[in-house]
Amino acid sequence: MLAFTGCTYGLSESEADELRIMREKTSHWKLKDINSTEQRSGGNCPLTPEEVGIFLRAMGYPESTWIYLAAGEIYGGDKYISKLRSYFPNLVSKEVLATKEELGKFNDHASQVAALDYIVSVESDVFIPSHSGNMARAVEGHRRFLGHRKTVTPDRRGLVELFDLLQKGELMEGPKFSSLVTEMHKNRQGAPRKRYGSLPGSKGRARLRTEESFYENPFPDYIEQVEPVSSGSCSDEDMRWFQLKLVVSSS
Repeated sequence: MLAFTGCTYGLSESEADELRIMREKTSHWKLKDINSTEQRSGGNCPLTPEEVGIFLRAMGYPESTWIYLAAGEIYGGDKYISKLRSYFPNLVSKEVLATKEELGKFNDHASQVAALDYIVSVESDVFIPSHSGNMARAVEGHRRFLGHRKTVTPDRRGLVELFDLLQKGELMEGPKFSSLVTEMHKNRQGAPRKRYGSLPGSKGRARLRTEESFYENPFPDYIEQVEPVSSGSCSDEDMRWFQLKLVVSSS
């Protein structure tokens, strides 16, 4: 994902080169030359593990908070994850919680491994995606359907500006920084809202690209207030289809 989005912020020069070469050698990927700085400034890159830690702390989560890392292999491994763990020691994953024997049953079933992360993400007290990929969108929609469970969607574009100020020393972590971050996200915590429509005048693929995905926000089509709709509005068959498609989207 980092290779094909061109997101190399925080990586070493050799790591960035490795990702660039990977992208250039993938024939079906048409966009080869990507400006990493522009991608990050535009909010198109995932938060780094360190940025996630800074963000969570600014949002008021204490050091004792338990965090489940719903992800596959992280590029750079513990070299980068250790920075998040330094903020939140109670950082776990399926590899930590399950035995090798338990996970061994899924060795040849990547979609089932992803489903483990999906289930934990749906059932968690709070879900916070570092990047708006297909699984994150599906989890958000599923949590909305189950009663608009708290889902904090980071404003990556706005956060990058604040992180850069931190790096320059023009802003410090503390009450002021926390106030800016929490204010930025007061309306990004999964509260009920209607799905965004397409841009006026857009047609064809352009309309689809600008319209919010049904899987990301099924409100109001299949949700009334904060409860699932009655069978009169949405059949059992429709609901089975909806839940199946959410799971498929996460794999």
